[in-house]
Amino acid sequence: MAFDGASAGYKRALGGVIAINAVGFVVVALGSVWAGSASLAANTLDFAADAATYGLSLWAIGKSVQVRSGAAFIKSGSLAAMALAILGFAVWRAFVGAPPEGATISGLGLFGAAANLFAALLLVRYREGDANVRSVWLCTRNDLIQCLAVAATGVAVMITGSRWPDLVVGVLLAAIFLRSAWQITVQARQELKAATAGPDVITHSRQSSASV
Repeated sequence: MAFDGASAGYKRALGGVIAINAVGFVVVALGSVWAGSASLAANTLDFAADAATYGLSLWAIGKSVQVRSGAAFIKSGSLAAMALAILGFAVWRAFVGAPPEGATISGLGLFGAAANLFAALLLVRYREGDANVRSVWLCTRNDLIQCLAVAATGVAVMITGSRWPDLVVGVLLAAIFLRSAWQITVQARQELKAATAGPDVITHSRQSSASV
C-alpha cells in the first residue's frame, strides 16, 4: 500500500514546507511587481498555490482514498490554472511593456531556489507515496527547477536587454506545470479506481475460491 502521509515526521515536514512557501510568496510577490517579470509572476503564483494546496494535503492525511484523491485533483487543477494564467501574462508582456529588471529576477530566483532546496530536503525521504503525497514532492521539485530557471533568465535579460528570455521561460514553466498536473491527475484517478474496484475484486476472489 502506498504511503499516505500518516506519520508525525511527514506532518512536521509538510508544516515546515507550508511556512517556507508562505514567506516565499510575500517576498517574490513584491519583487514581481517591481520587476514586471513573467517568470517571477509564475514564481509568485506557485508559492501561493503551494502554501494553499499543501495545507489541503496536510488536512487530507489519514482520510479516505476518495478525500485524498479529491485533494490531489484540486492541486492538479490549481497547477493547470496557474499554467494558463502564466501563458496569458507572457503573451500580454510580449506586446506590452519594457524589458523586466534582470538583476531583480536573478536575485529573487536564487532566493526561491534556496527556499525550495530547503523544502526539498525536508521532503526527499517522502517522495514516494499516494497521489496526495507524491503531488507535494512533484510540486516542490518543479519549484526548485523553476527558481533556477528564473535566476538564469535574469542573467539572460541583463545580457540581451530583451524581454524575450523572460517570456520564453515563463511559457516553458507553464508547460512544466501542465505536465505535473496531468501526472497527478492520472495517479489520483488510478488510486480512486482501485479503491472503488477493491471490494468487487475481493468478492469475486472469494467466490472463485468457494467454487474450487
